[in-house]
Amino acid sequence: MNASARPTGPVRGRIIGTEIEFGIVAVGQPLLSSVVTSTQVIKAYTDPGEGAGGADEARWDYQSESPLRDARGFDLGIARAYDPSEFGVTNRVLTNGARFYVDHAHPEYSAPEVDSPRDAVIWDKAGEVIMHRAGVESSATEDNAQLKLYKNNVDGKGASYGTHENYLVRRDVDFDALTLSLATHLLSRQVYTGAGRVGLGQEGQTAGFQISQRADYIEVLTGLETTLRRGIINTRDEPHATDDTWRRLHVIIGDANMAELSTYLKIGTTCLVLDAIEAGIDFADLLPADPVEAVHTISHDPGLTATVPLADGREITALAMQREILARVTEMVGDGSGRPAWALEVLAEWREILDALEENPMSCADRLDWPAKLRLLEGFRTRDGLGWDHARLALIDFQYHDIDPGRGLYNRLAAKGAIRRLTSDDEIDAAITTPPETTRAWARGRFLAELGDRVHAAGWDHVVVVDTRGRERHVDLSDPYTGSREFCEANPGFLGPDGPTT
Repeated sequence: MNASARPTGPVRGRIIGTEIEFGIVAVGQPLLSSVVTSTQVIKAYTDPGEGAGGADEARWDYQSESPLRDARGFDLGIARAYDPSEFGVTNRVLTNGARFYVDHAHPEYSAPEVDSPRDAVIWDKAGEVIMHRAGVESSATEDNAQLKLYKNNVDGKGASYGTHENYLVRRDVDFDALTLSLATHLLSRQVYTGAGRVGLGQEGQTAGFQISQRADYIEVLTGLETTLRRGIINTRDEPHATDDTWRRLHVIIGDANMAELSTYLKIGTTCLVLDAIEAGIDFADLLPADPVEAVHTISHDPGLTATVPLADGREITALAMQREILARVTEMVGDGSGRPAWALEVLAEWREILDALEENPMSCADRLDWPAKLRLLEGFRTRDGLGWDHARLALIDFQYHDIDPGRGLYNRLAAKGAIRRLTSDDEIDAAITTPPETTRAWARGRFLAELGDRVHAAGWDHVVVVDTRGRERHVDLSDPYTGSREFCEANPGFLGPDGPTT
């Protein structure tokens, strides 16, 4: 892509994406394979955008994927690219630019790329609606099980499934320096990004309540795996973009958030911390002496008063750690010049939530997931005299994450205005079929909607279209801004079957 084709105007944020593996339960059939039910969900979904000519059979193309390449300089998957479609696992591309598929026996929605935290919230929430509709359609299909779907991270039996974030970062940033600085933020940000959980330990074997659903499953500082020996920093080096320019930071430590402000802060603060690291600002002096133990200590302390030791002997709380990170980022952002338009708003929200959490964590029950859930649970505990090991509390924990608008406790709170929203129903409805305008997701989604069965395959960084002569046209989207709405409008014919190959 030449410089003249790159979007102009306001400063862009970095490219962001989210991935959600949803919990799935077959009502009355506990032994039914979740691979089967997840596949049924993905297949059942009717993409409303297909009414404009979309192709529901366009396959996901794995040729450019390398999930076993490690940022530390080695590749465990050189011999062969794994393609789950060979084993009948369902993978779809949606007209909003998202990937909709089965991953690790769970139905997953990987949102289209965006370049602002608010857009990340919108297309993340669209995924909840899409997954709920898919579950309803699957349950209505003859011989299929009745399903419940949850946007959470634990099954209550010792297993955890992922909520991942993706950020493009500059390839020239030293990965070891990135690790030590970013880990400080990721392990302490749970004070506002945690989704809350009944039970301590991977199997919930100790009674109690903790801030984060994923914390007890974090076992190492760095690691390539996502299903075992999970790291604070995941080392997967699979950029889905121009390889010599970009690295995709794959974050696996975050929770599945229902509250919109939690998602907004999770994405927005991390973007700004990455900006600071790329600018040479160091946060490694704030890294706890034992980062993994710090993850667990912070999560197990809803009072937010626990301290963790730093390498230099100081003791510090997660809130104090976040305040120091905020101070350094604020100095970097300054008056906002040269930063995305949303940068100052994120700083203001970040500062406000830290102030509120320090004054009284429960004052955030109208904004954040874990205090909202804890308030519900304490209400039942007080009314009925329940201990933290009571089964009803575990059920309420799950019900908070039920994505059914009529059953889910978060959704009922939001409908009553008891928890703050940042988006509107109209924005979310539009995002179900409309891709983000400012990234290559626009082209991916519009190809599906406009060319229908001519779309042979698609991946994050390319689309394969059959032209009017029956030949395959390979569209290169390795630059994440190639294919934005602005780009497509400046290049008439790009979205047609016979357009240029970039």
